[in-house]
Amino acid sequence: MSQYHPLTPQEAIELAKTLPGLFTADANLECREIGDGNLNLVFHITDQNSDKSIIIKQALPYAKVVGESWPLSLVRARIEREILQEEYRLCPGMVPEVYHYDDDLALTVMEDLSDHVIMRKGLIEGVTYPLFAQHIGEFMARTLFFTSDLGMNQQLKKEKQGRFVNPDQCKITEDLIFDEPYRIAEKNNYEASIEDEAEALRTDGSLHLEVALLREKFLTHGQALLHGDLHTGSIFATPESTKVIDPEFAFYGPIGFDVGAVLANLLLNYASLPGWIQNEIELRDRETLMLDMVRDVWNEFETRFRALWESDLVDPVAKAPGYQDLYVQQLFRDSIGFAGAKMVRRIVGLAHVADIDTIQDATERERAQRKALAIGKTLIKNNRRLNTIGEVLDLVSTAISSIKV
Repeated sequence: MSQYHPLTPQEAIELAKTLPGLFTADANLECREIGDGNLNLVFHITDQNSDKSIIIKQALPYAKVVGESWPLSLVRARIEREILQEEYRLCPGMVPEVYHYDDDLALTVMEDLSDHVIMRKGLIEGVTYPLFAQHIGEFMARTLFFTSDLGMNQQLKKEKQGRFVNPDQCKITEDLIFDEPYRIAEKNNYEASIEDEAEALRTDGSLHLEVALLREKFLTHGQALLHGDLHTGSIFATPESTKVIDPEFAFYGPIGFDVGAVLANLLLNYASLPGWIQNEIELRDRETLMLDMVRDVWNEFETRFRALWESDLVDPVAKAPGYQDLYVQQLFRDSIGFAGAKMVRRIVGLAHVADIDTIQDATERERAQRKALAIGKTLIKNNRRLNTIGEVLDLVSTAISSIKV
């Protein structure tokens, strides 16, 4: 089976039987194709005799969401597998363990996380995650610091950059986040009720300037090895545990892009809440909780990143007085700008978020869309002047105060 072809469920079972150390000889394996992803096949294989299970993830040579007219390189499977292994080394317990891989088949066999729930689904259902900010703050601080020039040998970093060049996936990001939402584009996708908002995005020159600056940073600023798609749909969670999955968009880019992606998706959920919660007191409590989570994620990341700077810095030049403060201030501003861009694209671009799209009431759904766009545009336009997460949350409140549907 070493020549590439998309696996069938039966072939996935046959492959699983050949893997050493996973299943016993008398295992009774069943396979179920799972996942609603846009780019891959995902098989859940369970031994009916023992309940032991694994995941087999195989990349497709095209974007499943569009079809064979959108070809993609299978190299992304190797990149995803290697970054999972790298993240596991840096943050054991926070990513699935890789058991086996086959680069010819573009597949990875990994730990099953079925005892966790996709965080986006949990948030929609009102689950609270009291440890999430601590977990994701540490994950981002460690994976980003130790793959940057601050935390690793600069020449070794350059060698790693060569292994993680990921042009197909980067092209998707470049188009869907920094280009198509701001012009008429075939892949844009939004409801007719917000056509006025889409038109405003296309004609706002000051917004376009900030997006151009963010795009330039994404294209040119290889600070650290990013996950590249770090949203609440790429995180399995329980109230006690956090597991990051799906790093197939990994590449060396600006640190703020990963941090901003997390903040954006928490804010998208915040914007959706009136569509899910009718009780006014419960709604206000949940909105406060989500904004507190935004604050806590940034604060945990910053605190842990600065601590690693103090304890594990390998670049003596970076010890210059004041450099750490300026560096972190720029990371913060980048994170806020990228968060805004992520929010905008999730409303008018190709791929949306269930937090908002699955709101049944059309009026509430439109209000959530407009709130998300208002927050996103405000963060993009103001990112270069912001200094604290408190200022960001004040801007969020101001942005949504004038929304009327």
